[in-house]
Formats: sequence, C-alpha cells, structure tokens
Amino acid sequence: MSNDHQSRGLGTLLRHLIDLLDGDVAAAYAAAGLADYRPRFTPVVRALDEQDPLSVGGIAQYAGISHSAASQTVAEMVRRGLVERCKGRDGRQAMIRKSDRLVALLPTLRRHWATANRAEAALNAELSHSLRALVVETIETLERQSFLERIAAESDQGDAETPSKRGDV
Repeated sequence: MSNDHQSRGLGTLLRHLIDLLDGDVAAAYAAAGLADYRPRFTPVVRALDEQDPLSVGGIAQYAGISHSAASQTVAEMVRRGLVERCKGRDGRQAMIRKSDRLVALLPTLRRHWATANRAEAALNAELSHSLRALVVETIETLERQSFLERIAAESDQGDAETPSKRGDV
C-alpha cells in the first residue's frame, strides 16, 4: 500500500483514519477481555451511563449519531446481551436499558476509556494540532454550512480550474 496520502481524497483519508483508530481500539478491547465489545457501542453505553433507560431517539441525540445508527447499534447490543428493551413509564414508548452483563463490564470499560484518553493525549502531543479540536472545529463549521452547500457554491464557480489529481471526497 502506498503511503502517498496527499493523493487520496478526503473521504478516503477519513475512512482510513477511522479504520486505524477503531481497529486498534477493538484490539485493545480484546486484549482487555472484551472481545465481544465494539468501539461503536461506546456512545450508546455512555448515554445509558448518564441516563438509564433511554429511548433510541434519546440515545441518538445524546451520542450525536443518527437515529438509524443508534437503532442498528442497539439491535446488535441486544443480540450480544449488553442492553435490554423495556417499556417506558407510560408503557407506550420502547426504552433501552443496561443489562446486568453491561453493568458488570462498566468498571473494565471505564478503565479502558481512561487509558484511551491518555493515548489520545499522547497522540495529540505528536501532532501539530489537537486531532479532537480539529474534528470538533470541522463539525461545528459544517453544521453552519454543510459540505453539500460548499460543493454547490464551488460548482457555481464553473469549471475554469483544471480538475485536481486527488481522489474524490
């Protein structure tokens, strides 16, 4: 595999970064005896650790993920026995709560998260800018004006420039 990252599109680079991070986080979970736990479960667990039970919509809002992503993740977590479905107070809304299995895993997960936070700080110390700060800044900027709006604005500029040799986003 080529290390010519400058020639890759932004989307390709971001997917590669996520693969590098999530793959190693998953390996660290496995090394800690949490082979059945996936990095994508963490936003759901953190939401339920803050408020239990929650609706799937509440989890999505707390975690900052789409309702669809929250629903799919919760379904996988139900299959693995990490969360359970229950009725809300009024009996109409389906809610999600931590299972006894997840409650038992929380001390190990919290230690892992603290270690991962220290590893993130060490990574940031090697970078020219904090990765977290840059990602947050980018998200906030795109929430003000979406990438789609930016693409449309650039397409209004015409095709006067030569297309880049870099890959598509």
